[in-house]
Amino acid sequence: MSSSLEQNKKSAVAFYKMAYLGEPAKAVELYVGDDYIQHNPVVADGKKGFIDYFEQMSREYPNKDIEFLRTIAEDNLVALHTRQMWPGGDEYVTMDFFRFDSKGKIVEHWDSIQEVPKESANNNTMF
Repeated sequence: MSSSLEQNKKSAVAFYKMAYLGEPAKAVELYVGDDYIQHNPVVADGKKGFIDYFEQMSREYPNKDIEFLRTIAEDNLVALHTRQMWPGGDEYVTMDFFRFDSKGKIVEHWDSIQEVPKESANNNTMF
């Protein structure tokens, strides 16, 4: 795997962890390019929309945590498979996709999130 793919993987994890755990402005400053395109329908487009959303989430849910399970890189894309643990015992499985520019900065984001159900029709985990 090329060094740029490895670096993009490291940057995606660092960016997401930093923002998720309460420092979205610093995450944007360090890891986001000139423009930031957001595809999550509950987060406003652009850097400010991202920062505002994660600052609010940090205020409302300060005791959450995240575990990075898989990191996959191809071309200028990185995919993160995560497990989110929220106050009250709620858990979510997420897939986040980041597009990087030629300078190694994040410029676009897509995601999908699903709550981990209490019961399942099979014995396999979501992780």
